[in-house]
Amino acid sequence: MKKVNLFYFVLLSVVLNSCGIKKHNDDAPKGGINLFTMEQDKQLGIQVAQEIEGNPAEYPVLDSASNVKAYKYIYDIRNKILATGKVRHKDEFVWRMRIIDDDSTLNAFCTPGGYIYIYTGIIKYLDDESQLAGVIGHEMGHADLRHSTRQMTKIFGVQVLLNVALGDTSLIADITTALIGLKFSREHETEADRMSVEYLCGTDYPADGAAGFFEKIQASGGASPPEFLSTHPNPANRVANFHKWASEIGCVGRELYQERYEEFKRLF
Repeated sequence: MKKVNLFYFVLLSVVLNSCGIKKHNDDAPKGGINLFTMEQDKQLGIQVAQEIEGNPAEYPVLDSASNVKAYKYIYDIRNKILATGKVRHKDEFVWRMRIIDDDSTLNAFCTPGGYIYIYTGIIKYLDDESQLAGVIGHEMGHADLRHSTRQMTKIFGVQVLLNVALGDTSLIADITTALIGLKFSREHETEADRMSVEYLCGTDYPADGAAGFFEKIQASGGASPPEFLSTHPNPANRVANFHKWASEIGCVGRELYQERYEEFKRLF
């Protein structure tokens, strides 16, 4: 009976969308409907985290017990962001941090439910702590606005993701691969950029910390940014947006913490 009810709920939602009817949803600032519940986001995140951490050959996650200093460092950044009160699902999601030991990969991503993964490649590429905080804020923004389940629905379909959230692991490896390389829409990237600014505005970092990543990409001669920070909108526009939004909301943070960031990078 439960499955029948779920089927009719999905069918009704599809019909409403096809008729052009939009439902207000706090998780979709620009409108639209997310068919997944918070619990389903969390269950999908658990499944993906288990797949990642059960495959050390492809995802060499650093052990938190053996890398206490490194994990304390990134958790301190996360805690600053959560302490701002701007993360809407602060208490619902786990916001767990993990570092993937891969210097050749310039990437970071956050699964549904708030499982955050940062490659050592991007850690070593960035210049200061505020830039890393901006990247972490961007990824948290995607999870906080539940962009992944919206985007993945287009790729796999509602029923497949619901089955995975309910325990079907047959496609979890494919879903994990898709999530790590997920290319968000222009609208979702802009929303996550804006959330990064809002999160950092409540800290002692410059709110436009993430702009430093794009500025460095441009200074390097236009090398392509990774999928997690898509070129849509392009890097120049995103740099301008970061600075504009920070100015508009009157953020006063200025701390870059360059020296301690250099010490942090030497841990790897």
